[in-house]
Amino acid sequence: MKKWLVLAGLLLVIAIASLMYIGTKQPITQPIDAGLTYEVVSTPEAMQKGLGGRSEVPHNFGMLFVFAVPNTYRIWMKDMLVPIDILWLAEDGTIIGIEESVATSTYPQTYAPPKPVRLVLELRAGEARLKNLHVGSRILLPTELQK
Repeated sequence: MKKWLVLAGLLLVIAIASLMYIGTKQPITQPIDAGLTYEVVSTPEAMQKGLGGRSEVPHNFGMLFVFAVPNTYRIWMKDMLVPIDILWLAEDGTIIGIEESVATSTYPQTYAPPKPVRLVLELRAGEARLKNLHVGSRILLPTELQK
């Protein structure tokens, strides 16, 4: 009888642990086609300049920074003429951090992701809100970056 009681208790613990694990898994979401046209930059010179010097950032346009390795890359507003939204992305396009409507006057302040990333997306200010993009949204990346 004691064996059965121990076995039943062990099975109950395993069942509860399994349910807790299942409840913490992130749901798999399909990427949102945000209707963006991307300018992909990956050279140090292009990344340092970013959208700097541009008098306007078009609607449905994003500059996607593709770094070689994940890190806490900091974004600044040096030489920026217009405010922007900054989105930090996981490899699958999931947004892990957003800074909305970052003003040009914030330079030399820098903005960093909540954890190391390889992908950073800059959009015109307000575009993330307009497209209902938020932390946890997964956006469709350019074909050459899709995994």
